[in-house]
Amino acid sequence: MTPVLVTATLPVPGAVLTYDVRGPLPTADGRPPLLLIGQPMEAAGFATFAGLFPERTVVTYDPRGLGRSARTDGRTDNDPEQQADDLRRLVGALGAGPVDLFASSGGAVTALAWLARSPGDVRTLVAHEPPLVGVLPDAAQVFAAERAVQQAYAARGWGAGTAGFMALTSRQGEFGDDFEVPAPETFGLPAEDDGTRSDPLLSGVSNAVTAYRPDVAAVHASPTRIVVAAGTESRGTLTWRTAAGTAELLGQELTVFPSHHGGFMGGEHGYAGEPEPFAARLREVLDS
Repeated sequence: MTPVLVTATLPVPGAVLTYDVRGPLPTADGRPPLLLIGQPMEAAGFATFAGLFPERTVVTYDPRGLGRSARTDGRTDNDPEQQADDLRRLVGALGAGPVDLFASSGGAVTALAWLARSPGDVRTLVAHEPPLVGVLPDAAQVFAAERAVQQAYAARGWGAGTAGFMALTSRQGEFGDDFEVPAPETFGLPAEDDGTRSDPLLSGVSNAVTAYRPDVAAVHASPTRIVVAAGTESRGTLTWRTAAGTAELLGQELTVFPSHHGGFMGGEHGYAGEPEPFAARLREVLDS
């Protein structure tokens, strides 16, 4: 039987969060709810994946300023510390902690900030491809490449910025000083400027995510079991390398999942992964 989906809102300082619950609270079998988070991705990106856990109560949400979660604080930046506090409040409002947590991309960065601030909220964290650039030996060069992408977006718009972002995230191995933003046509993207400058991946509003440095002592002091993961198709790319560096920073081996950076997704964003094998792997990791 497909769990009933209930959507609700939670006022927090500076925002109103919208979240979805699939299944009963308290849970029917006493297992923790499974919380799925991304950044800068809305709950809609988990639509396929959330449905692959009919045995669990699954919670998703839109981070502040994204999708249905409106901001009232006048800010536009994505701050892992602030979002960690949002998640602490969300789990508290649900009366559902501690939760099991699958956190993807910038969501994995927020998760590490959350563990440092509220160590009892999460039972198991699977942190999938956190883009923590500071753990890399070539961090200065990667940050310079990130700035070049943002400058291209500011100067020439979405096509130029996206071409740069694709080159940044698909590059194999360490960065030197030779990174250049390719022409949009290289990736079949439009060269004309549509005039918008609000893309959270290109505009610089997520710089605090890639620049975040985990409080390793606080994370280690947390009772949470932490698994740092990366998709096999990401091997050698930027987020594989940051995941491997994060795992090393936390004193563990990298855990390999199927597919790529969005390997849990169906067709939500046009680049489907392998959601069924990905879900099976997550179930295996959570139950081990």
